[in-house]
Amino acid sequence: MPHVIIEYSANLDGDLAMPALAASLHRAALETGVFPIGGCRTRLARREHYVIGDGHPDNRFIHVQARIGAGRPADVRQRAAEQIFAALKRETAAVFASRPLGLTLEIVEIDPVGALKHNNLHEIIAGRQKAAATNTAATVQP
Repeated sequence: MPHVIIEYSANLDGDLAMPALAASLHRAALETGVFPIGGCRTRLARREHYVIGDGHPDNRFIHVQARIGAGRPADVRQRAAEQIFAALKRETAAVFASRPLGLTLEIVEIDPVGALKHNNLHEIIAGRQKAAATNTAATVQP
């Protein structure tokens, strides 16, 4: 159940298509094989007010926090972090090469005490995938 929260400085708006970045990091989280599709939620948090480094207004940042359910081994968490971070670096490479930009990522385990969930997404998404597979198979057959 990763909640991928992408915080970013408002001065990145002209540099990156943030919805595309969110989609890319969402895919990267799913491609780790660690997280179920029905549990993955990715969202953007644009920050209007911030001070970065020396306070220069050209400085930019992106901080990704992946909040996950507790219990995965450290090596699994590290591998997932590295895969998601690699996608972040790929997506921001052009900006990184031309602007001051700080990239960070952390995986945080959610304490199960007090963490409540009510979710029908797993079943609905599985149904959509099954329907899509059936439709694809029907169009392929002569």
